[in-house]
Amino acid sequence: MKKISFLIASLLLITALFPVSAKPGQTVVVYSSVDEVNAKKILDAFTADTGITVQFVQLSSGPAYTRIKAESSNPQADVWFGAPSENHIIAKDEKLTQSYKGPGFDKLGKDFKDPDGYWRSFYMNPMAFAVNTQVLSRLGAPKPQSWADLLNPAYKGQIQMPSPQSSGTAYNVIASLVVLMGEDKAFEYLKKLAPNVQTYTSSGTAPSKAVQVGQCAIALQFTPAFFEAIVKGFPVEVVFPKEGVWFEAPAISIIKGAKNLEAAKSLVDWLETVGGQNVYTDKQTYFYPVLAGAKLGMGMPAFESLKTIGVDPLWAGAQKKRLVERWVQEVLTVK
Repeated sequence: MKKISFLIASLLLITALFPVSAKPGQTVVVYSSVDEVNAKKILDAFTADTGITVQFVQLSSGPAYTRIKAESSNPQADVWFGAPSENHIIAKDEKLTQSYKGPGFDKLGKDFKDPDGYWRSFYMNPMAFAVNTQVLSRLGAPKPQSWADLLNPAYKGQIQMPSPQSSGTAYNVIASLVVLMGEDKAFEYLKKLAPNVQTYTSSGTAPSKAVQVGQCAIALQFTPAFFEAIVKGFPVEVVFPKEGVWFEAPAISIIKGAKNLEAAKSLVDWLETVGGQNVYTDKQTYFYPVLAGAKLGMGMPAFESLKTIGVDPLWAGAQKKRLVERWVQEVLTVK
């Protein structure tokens, strides 16, 4: 009897950790807006757990959306994996994705899912600054502690941040500043910041590569690559500006007309398990999990300890096109 009870308990644990719908031998085609290294870590773990093969193409959020829309009459991928949730809201509105809830849907907080099941977030990360302490010392410049501090002329040509034309990371900055300051004041701030910006990168993770090797003094992006740089021994410190930050909550959507629908659903289900979420820490992605009970990476402050800016993702999604166009017209021209 004890052996039977143990077997039942073991099966229940496996079911809780991994989806039962997975069938080895299937394939799922993914357009990934997660950086390539971490996407491979997560998707390889999914394959190891389920036996489902993943074919993925790396695309930033803008190009991914454009490609999904262009292929809407004959989808070439099954899943859009990553990109902040506001991008997936736009895809839903354009009828490019389809609804699926699955067994883990109700476990997610309301901020991390579309109520109709068109998308759900599978990790989160706060926005932050990373500073190269050696470069700041060489410049004789102080360490910034706030968004306001970034306007210091000592940082002229020393800041890298992504461009919202291609990166959802950069739009996170714009939307959060609009909520924090009001729209007109936020754009005045961004125009004043422009002379201090060395370059607006096309990739959301490129600034971290530059700051760790001293190509710039300050980088703006989400935190994972910053924590990784510290672990690797680069002279980098992470600063959470005192006014507060928004956070990314990258989402996954199943593309309308997906040819490998069952495998796509299995990927979504797996990402909503504690076992799937633990991969972020086990494989050193430095992502924050969205499920209670999942592991948190060493050296990462508890998400609840950070001062965050409350931004409605539905509002952010609806305003994205207009705010990015305004940035191009008013801020990029300053640069």
